Amino acid sequence: MNKTVLWNRYNAKNAAHSYILGFTFKGRVIAVSVDAKTCADYVKLDRASRGAGYSLRFKPNTGDKLDLLVTGDTFEVCSAAAFKALVSESKYNKGEIFEMLVTEHFGQTWVKDNIPFTEAGDINVDGTEIQIKFEGATFCTEKQMLRLEAGA
Repeated sequence: MNKTVLWNRYNAKNAAHSYILGFTFKGRVIAVSVDAKTCADYVKLDRASRGAGYSLRFKPNTGDKLDLLVTGDTFEVCSAAAFKALVSESKYNKGEIFEMLVTEHFGQTWVKDNIPFTEAGDINVDGTEIQIKFEGATFCTEKQMLRLEAGA
């Protein structure tokens, strides 16, 4: 399995083809809107846990972050300190808190849900389904894709 094959298989099942990627940079939490083609440049093939084969993850290094700052539509979500405080005071993880902040940025009310990526994005903005991923996030695993392709 290579990154391109798994990414193409993921996108064939994905209900969203727009992404908002988030990361910390110089004491700020940054959000960058990108399309699927651009997102593919910043996705890394990694080993999944619990015997799930490979996974696609958003694990940007400093160079990736610098590239993303000039590549996509960018906005500051909050300070890294405020983000850390929100995470520590919440039952939600970093990805969920980032998703909440981005949703609120677009004037919508965030509700924790478990809607599969095959049915909808994390947010809909002006009729566009968008996946929201914070650094360290997993897009999918090889095992998950095999299960989806088998119709399970």
